[in-house]
Amino acid sequence: MNEYDMQDDVTRRKVFWLLQRLTSWSLWKAKYDAFKVFADAYETAIKTWPANDPDVMEADHLKTIYEILNCYDKGLAELAHGHRFVWRAGQVLKHVVSKFDNLDSYFYRNPKYWERGGQFEPYPPKVDMLYQLMHRSEFQMESAPLEIMASDNVARLESPGSLLDPVYYDHGFYKLAYPILPDDLPEVPDPPGPVIQSGQSVPCDGIWEPVIIERSRVLGVVPIGAKLFKNNGCFNYFVADVDAPVFASVDVTTFDVTLRPTHWRLLWEDRRYLDGVIPDESQYFLEPPGKSEPLALEAVAPVRTSDVCPVSGEWRTDEYGGKTVQVERGTTMPDMLVRDNLGELKAHWVTWRLVKRV
Repeated sequence: MNEYDMQDDVTRRKVFWLLQRLTSWSLWKAKYDAFKVFADAYETAIKTWPANDPDVMEADHLKTIYEILNCYDKGLAELAHGHRFVWRAGQVLKHVVSKFDNLDSYFYRNPKYWERGGQFEPYPPKVDMLYQLMHRSEFQMESAPLEIMASDNVARLESPGSLLDPVYYDHGFYKLAYPILPDDLPEVPDPPGPVIQSGQSVPCDGIWEPVIIERSRVLGVVPIGAKLFKNNGCFNYFVADVDAPVFASVDVTTFDVTLRPTHWRLLWEDRRYLDGVIPDESQYFLEPPGKSEPLALEAVAPVRTSDVCPVSGEWRTDEYGGKTVQVERGTTMPDMLVRDNLGELKAHWVTWRLVKRV
């Protein structure tokens, strides 16, 4: 794992920008959109999964999935007007993350792959496709703005590595996309305050820096050009009225944990969306430079009914008389309804091939 220095200007700019991204309306809307695609695919899978397939999914998960979608709807409506209390304990976007984590832990409770809330083997291919689709709605350190519930109140971000080191984006059975940062990152503000201490109530939403107050400031004597603060760790995002957290130091020999209070300086007050306007936030979703052209039609592998659609477009099957359908990327490929000799419609699983991108 890499080491990162919060005294370094480039590191500071990256962490600052990533925290703004993680707390943007557009990122949480992107989370919702991706989760909705998963929800539709999961519902279709439950309805069309063969009864004799041993790798059956749990229909009971649909209740949790619908609850998460409902919480997203309410949370995004509030966030669009700058109401960031939705990340506090007991509020809807806090529920989104906690319910998602629970769904992840109990996604597929087949004892061949899962034990006591943990996956220990790769899921079967059809199950894993849904599992990977679910995690497309997840962003690394999306919990950054959430109110801390633990009694020790340790800061969520103690090190910038959780945001900057690609190692942390690999979660074993799934990987999260590493963000593309703009070439010209904005400067980090250097305001005089306000400054609060661990345990005090946070006065406003925003990005806060843990600092050591220079002794000259404490004594009321500040030489011209002297710095008032010295960095004391990684920036964090706090919502108004939560208690400012502490840091934790671990003794590597005894594993004893020591809580370390600090001062926090407000770097940037988050006043986005208070006027009800969502600005252009496309910079948070940049494409990699030199991204390859889309695969040719013949390079897109055929898929079967119930598979997740890899490319939006028109898909055709030549089975049972043939049919062409339009399917969106991330949704579940349909079956084929065919009338039997008695005139009754029967569902058949078929193979689909891409004939046109849309």
